[in-house]
Amino acid sequence: MNKLYVIGIGPGEYEQMTLKAIHAMEKSEVIIGYTVYVDLVKEHFPGKEFMTTPMKKEVDRCVMAFEEAKKGKVVSMICSGDAGVYGMSGLMYEVGVNYPEVELEIIPGVTAATGGAAVLGAPLIHDFCLISLSDLLTPWEKIEARLLAAAQADFVVCLYNPSSKKRSDYLQKACDLMMQYKSPETVCGIVSYIGRDGEHYEVMDLKTLRDTKVDMFTTVWVGNSQTKEINGKMVTPRGYRNV
Repeated sequence: MNKLYVIGIGPGEYEQMTLKAIHAMEKSEVIIGYTVYVDLVKEHFPGKEFMTTPMKKEVDRCVMAFEEAKKGKVVSMICSGDAGVYGMSGLMYEVGVNYPEVELEIIPGVTAATGGAAVLGAPLIHDFCLISLSDLLTPWEKIEARLLAAAQADFVVCLYNPSSKKRSDYLQKACDLMMQYKSPETVCGIVSYIGRDGEHYEVMDLKTLRDTKVDMFTTVWVGNSQTKEINGKMVTPRGYRNV
C-alpha cells in the first residue's frame, strides 16, 4: 500500500491536532518532517520510524517521503499548522508527479491564523486575508502591493513571518504601508507560541504595533475599521450594518 499522508499537526500541542491527523499517524510506519515538528509529536507515537531534514531542505524531505512510500510503507509527512496554508502539500503534489504509484491524502490542521484568533478573541469574523512578510520566496514588491490592497479594501489582515534577524524592520514597514488606508487606532493583536509553552497575547492599536518587537514565533492580526476591543479581547463584528 503506497500511501502517503500530508498532515497539518496544528500549533504543535497534541490536544489541538485533529483526530483524523492522529489516526493517520497511528496507521503510519514512518513519520517524516522538519526536525522541530517531529520533536513535537515523537512522544505521542512510540514505535514509529522518524526521519527528519533541517530547514531549507523541503524538496529533499518530500523526495524522502515518496521514496519511503514507494517501498510499500504507510508514511506521514507532517507540517505545523495546516499543510495547505504555507505548508508542504503543494510541493508534495509537484514532487509527486514523479511517483504516480504513491497515493497522496491531505489532512488539514489548525493554522496559526485560526489557532491564534481563538487566543485573541474573535478577530476573523468578517472577511480577512493572510499575508506572509517573508521575502525568501516572494519579492517584497509583491508583498507591499498585497498589504496596500488589503488595507485599502478594509480586510482584517493576518501576518505570518512578521520578523526575523534579517528582517527586523519588516513589521514596521508593513504597518506604515497599511496606515496609508487604516487608522493608527485600528485594533490589532499578536500571539506568540500559539498552543505551546510560553503562549502570550497582547491587544493594541496599529500605531503601537508598529513599534512592537516580534519574532518568527509570533503571528499578527490587524483589524478592519469595525474591529473593537471587548474586555481585553480583539473582536471583529460579523458585518458593517448596525454596528
